[in-house]
Amino acid sequence: MTRRELLMTAALPLAPRTRPILCIFSKHLANLNYEQLGKTSRELGFDGVDLTTRAKGHVLPERAAEDLPRAVETIRSHGVQVSMITTELLSASHPTARPILAAAGRLKVPYCKPGYWRYKNRAVETVLAEVKRDVEGLVALAREHGVEIGFHNHSGDYVGTEVWDTREIIAGLDPKWIGYYYDPAHAVVEGGLYGWQVTLNLVLPRLKMVALKDFYWEKQGGRWRVKWCPMGEGMVDWAKVFAAFAAARFTGPISLHVEYDPPDEQAAIARDLEFIKKQVQAAYGQ
Repeated sequence: MTRRELLMTAALPLAPRTRPILCIFSKHLANLNYEQLGKTSRELGFDGVDLTTRAKGHVLPERAAEDLPRAVETIRSHGVQVSMITTELLSASHPTARPILAAAGRLKVPYCKPGYWRYKNRAVETVLAEVKRDVEGLVALAREHGVEIGFHNHSGDYVGTEVWDTREIIAGLDPKWIGYYYDPAHAVVEGGLYGWQVTLNLVLPRLKMVALKDFYWEKQGGRWRVKWCPMGEGMVDWAKVFAAFAAARFTGPISLHVEYDPPDEQAAIARDLEFIKKQVQAAYGQ
């Protein structure tokens, strides 16, 4: 095995995992180069990186064939996995789709988040039919390269906001290659009382990845709005969330997002990660 091959596989688990892979969303370390990103992620205590492969990301889509291998090799050299990539892909026909997914497949990066489709006040049935065609094409291309797709539930005017629409889109597609990238906070935004628990139960059998952030509702200027906050200070019932993940034996990537505006971002990341580790310990027992 060459040094390059060793570095590209060194961070991959050698035995079945019994807990999730804790990742930092590289958007929050955007000022770091690949070397610094790998080193800092390890020093902060993360298992992996959710690597932005999109406009203004760590890897630009048009340079994925050249830069994604360099990024992954460098990050793995610090003992940190690249467990997923976050992209803006909406169609298999986009000129960057094949280079991104082919590079991810060669590098054994297992998961990919596509971009966002929007409703834009159009007929729901029309939008879902269009998105289903796009997703079918992306999944077919991703499968060709051995990469699994996770559909993110983002609150607001996004397809997937209620999860039921995602269910309709991915129904009939192979669950090996397409599932959910579940975001408990966005789920609570849209289904605060009990709806989020229904969606959580719905996604668990096809859960691929998880995005973590926290929030509360704040009234400002006479209007209610979502206020992002540190993990554990918001409205998400994290004990229930992690208990559900553990009961489902979920061991995929958990990507930490720091959407609030802390004075020291790395200190905030470290604090949020410590909170997550305590939740994992309590739910998984390790």
